Amino acid sequence: MRRRAAKEEEKVADLTPMLDVVFIMLIFFIVTATFIKESGAEIDRPDTKTAEAKKTVSLLVGVSSDSSVWIDKKRVDIRNVRPMMERLHAENPKGGLVIQADSESKVEKVLTIMEAARNLGITQVAIASEEG
Repeated sequence: MRRRAAKEEEKVADLTPMLDVVFIMLIFFIVTATFIKESGAEIDRPDTKTAEAKKTVSLLVGVSSDSSVWIDKKRVDIRNVRPMMERLHAENPKGGLVIQADSESKVEKVLTIMEAARNLGITQVAIASEEG
């Protein structure tokens, strides 16, 4: 009886090292993953022929078809755009601003956002578009 119990104990594999490796890999992938930023509003971007991708984007501001302004998935009053942009720009000062303006939105809102960016010293400002 003892021989049989000893043989069964020998067959048990220790899974602790394998679980350690799996958790380390999981942490690595979470830390190195690139997260997609969204403005929070459904936006129909205008078509352009000269669209090019921007690599360093720290601010993403959306202007929907009813000209409401969205930053970080929250609707923002136009008077609060500059303080929100200032806070987000302080987190990543090397990044630029991308304005996702709906093709039906008012130009005045986009110009107000661009002026706020200029006053904050943000020089990399782009308007998002669809390549078409």
